Amino acid sequence: MSVEAEQEVHSFQAEAVQVLDLMVNSLYSNKEIFLRELISNSSDAIDRLRLEMVSRGQAPEEDGPLRIRVSYDKDAGTLTVADNGIGMSRDEVVENIGTIAKSGTREFLASLTGDQRKDAALIGQFGVGFYSSFIVAEKVVLTTRRAGAEPGEGVRWTSDGKGSYTLEAVEVPERGTTIVLHLREGEDDLLSSWRLRSIIEKYSDHISVPILMPAEAWDPGTGDSGDSGEKADGEGEPKPDVTVNRGSALWTRPKSELADSDYNDFFRHIAGEFSDPLGWVHSKIEGTYEYTLLLFIPSRAPYDLWVPEARRGVRLHVQRVFIMEDTGQIMPRYLRFVRGIIDSSDLPLNVSREILQGSRAVDNIRGTAVKRVLRRLAEMADGEPEKYATFWKEFGATLKEGIADDFSNRDEIAKLLRFTTTKSATDDPDTSLADYVARMKEGQSDIYYLLAPSLAAAKSSPHLEAFRTKGVEVLLLGEAVDNWVVSSLREFDGTKLQSVAQGAADLGALEDEEEKQAKEQADAEYADLLGKLKACLSGQAHDVRLSTRLTTSPACIVSNEPEVDLNLMHRLRGTGLPRQPVLELNPKHPLVRRLNSEAGGEHFGEWAQVLFNQAVLTLGARIEDPATFVKRLNSLLVALTDEGD
Repeated sequence: MSVEAEQEVHSFQAEAVQVLDLMVNSLYSNKEIFLRELISNSSDAIDRLRLEMVSRGQAPEEDGPLRIRVSYDKDAGTLTVADNGIGMSRDEVVENIGTIAKSGTREFLASLTGDQRKDAALIGQFGVGFYSSFIVAEKVVLTTRRAGAEPGEGVRWTSDGKGSYTLEAVEVPERGTTIVLHLREGEDDLLSSWRLRSIIEKYSDHISVPILMPAEAWDPGTGDSGDSGEKADGEGEPKPDVTVNRGSALWTRPKSELADSDYNDFFRHIAGEFSDPLGWVHSKIEGTYEYTLLLFIPSRAPYDLWVPEARRGVRLHVQRVFIMEDTGQIMPRYLRFVRGIIDSSDLPLNVSREILQGSRAVDNIRGTAVKRVLRRLAEMADGEPEKYATFWKEFGATLKEGIADDFSNRDEIAKLLRFTTTKSATDDPDTSLADYVARMKEGQSDIYYLLAPSLAAAKSSPHLEAFRTKGVEVLLLGEAVDNWVVSSLREFDGTKLQSVAQGAADLGALEDEEEKQAKEQADAEYADLLGKLKACLSGQAHDVRLSTRLTTSPACIVSNEPEVDLNLMHRLRGTGLPRQPVLELNPKHPLVRRLNSEAGGEHFGEWAQVLFNQAVLTLGARIEDPATFVKRLNSLLVALTDEGD
């Protein structure tokens, strides 16, 4: 290769420098992972070449077999990974190598914990695998030529990972990418055929592209070959390369031939993970449409689970040829945590996103894949509760989205939901709706829930007082997605869901005769007070009434019957109040009793405002004029002090 132009020096973007610094300082707990990352990138480059050539009606291997080659040179201290995939143009080198995953870099850096093991996993999920080269290399040289480009349009990228890189035009006779790692001192163990093969077998055995290494003479004295295999054998002829991976698509092999370790290894390869999955679905579907599913449920959420533009984890293959990553046509958004492969025999090789949107085959694949994943989760929930608890901690909020998004599977998803309730021993969600219904008190007709800004706010809410006194269990919902769950899931197994902060609390079936008589007496005794308070709070409170849900607090705010739940109102109105807030009073509270006895007092209007605003604060909403509230409160405290004197 001859140099065609002067070298250009470029600086990395600021975020890239930070990530490179992390790499150089070996955040990967296992350094050998760099080879898996480079081989995975080469495999992706070959997949993209196949897709591009098939779309143009060309045979992917018309210029020779597609392959990845790994070799080393002991004398030079270098390790080389080369492929004849799609390669890169100069602009693509700058975009893909000079910058790092522009859409997610800041989120990645913000998610770092300082814990080496956890941060190592984040780097794997982040997809900066190429930069893992700097864990073992003091300099990296990448030479590439884009498929379809002329030999003189090759590009060489060189960097020591310290903030800058050089670009130069070179002549490259064949398409593809070659990466040469100049190893750091102390990394000589990688200059070993046995060592490299063991890494490939451990992490990349399932790559469907042949991974080649030079055949070498075996040295019984060292247990390894004497050189890199680039030299001639005893007869002066170079030994041929040998394939060091099995290279078969794991999903096409019968399940009877596969062990759990095979699935675990394959998952770590396709997901860039370090931990084993919680479970998987491996099914071959035959009938009107033929396809194979190999879908995994991870044990840990990726850092970008809630990033809208984040990549999905399911890859679509057609007859074992990679076509595209799912962008939402195959797996619904609420199952975006699923990783795996779907391989169809019925879709065309030149399938596009537009074709996918109107395809009956895709509709069939999507329906089956979703049902199989939900069935596997149900099996895990029933038979492996500890695993399911891990799943729910990582992905429960994501799965809840399915209640609103997937009407056809709503009942199955509802059975998988887990909640913290007023009877939970810890804050961990441990109660299913079926568990709740089985524990309902005699005479209880509804499933009660409380929406709040957080779990802590829900647990301390005054709306729960009467329910706790009577031993009635309440679901505590403190996540943003919970409002959409209860808005979409009106009932479960024929039992209605009812908010404890909405409408009048209907505990009539659980009240005894004495409580009913006390309620009737209070209604008559406090009728005048309620009317005066309603007049004082005109324009603020839609109504004022006595409460059956309070036992210790003086007052609370609830939503009038036609309103939707308060958590949604918080988003619809800046104060966090419902459109029609109702002030409910506890007739047994000393403050309310005194207010009733002094309904004509000079400070009555101030007490009315303070009582209302206290209830607003307890709700977690915002007082429109906090300065006036504090002024009124201080005035009342002074008046009480004067009375004491």
